Amino acid sequence: MTKLSEYMHTSEAAEYLGVHHNTIRKWAARGDIPMHKNPANGYRLFKRSDLDAFLKKTARPIKVTK
Repeated sequence: MTKLSEYMHTSEAAEYLGVHHNTIRKWAARGDIPMHKNPANGYRLFKRSDLDAFLKKTARPIKVTK
């Protein structure tokens, strides 16, 4: 059984990924990030492992110029 503590609210997920909370909502609506709903209140929830997988899939190295 999955624990609620394994999930983040939209604002927590946004902070975790370093983006605005509206960006998280947009990505979830497009299906870029799996989203779950809290059955009690309908809030969006994001699993930390899904966010980590998204980061790994989309991360690009930063170019350092001298």
